Amino acid sequence: MTHTEMGVRRFGRVNWLGCATLARREVMRFVAVWSQTLMAPLITAALYLAVFSLAVGPARGTVQGVPFLDFLAPGILMMTVIQNAFANTSSSIVVAKVQGNIVDTLMPPLSAGELVAGYITGGVARGLVVAVAIWLVMALFLGIGMAHPLWTAIFFLLGASLMGGLGIIAAIWANKFDQMAVITNFVITPLSFLSGTFYSIERLPPVMQTLSRANPFFYLIDGVRYGILGVSDANPVIGLAVCLPTTAAVLALCWYWFRIGYRMKA
Repeated sequence: MTHTEMGVRRFGRVNWLGCATLARREVMRFVAVWSQTLMAPLITAALYLAVFSLAVGPARGTVQGVPFLDFLAPGILMMTVIQNAFANTSSSIVVAKVQGNIVDTLMPPLSAGELVAGYITGGVARGLVVAVAIWLVMALFLGIGMAHPLWTAIFFLLGASLMGGLGIIAAIWANKFDQMAVITNFVITPLSFLSGTFYSIERLPPVMQTLSRANPFFYLIDGVRYGILGVSDANPVIGLAVCLPTTAAVLALCWYWFRIGYRMKA
């Protein structure tokens, strides 16, 4: 027995330095290629708004008492946030696995919880930077303010954390880029598009409304729409009650897979 008791790490219960270093690495990954990770989503969101404005315009009328473009903007914003948070964590891990340097992350004295925290911090940071940039553009050109800042922040954090966690799970499961593409194209993209991003679910048939309310993405987008515009299809408290345990369950699975090293050496 050394001077350090068995089971106690020399860094203490939490390796703050290691966790912060991993988080910084994940943030610098997307900052280093900002034209792809930050500018591209901003341009894509602007193109969505431009296309809908030209194709539909004022003829669409109001949705839930607000102009159609105003209704559309928060949905596009949140859809962009969740896609970027997912992309940040998933790309980081799957690239490391494919290139064979995932060991550089697994060997340092980082616990499973610290690994999850580091990766999630990078995903949340990328999502929130994109969110702020898009909201500033919306505020400038559409005059959209912030009806409930606290609710907006809560759903932003939940959405980015949930999608960052799903990105970790997808990347741990996938051993090659083709498998990641399947998850992105056939799971993440459909769920984000079919979640009230471009429409109010009140216009859907009852069966489709029920399916939409079973989709956590719907509550994320609807919650941000409530935070920005003050209108929503569902009570934000219900959205919080759905998204909070869902996010906790996803992060718990991330922790467990890191803890047992599931598919990390394949």
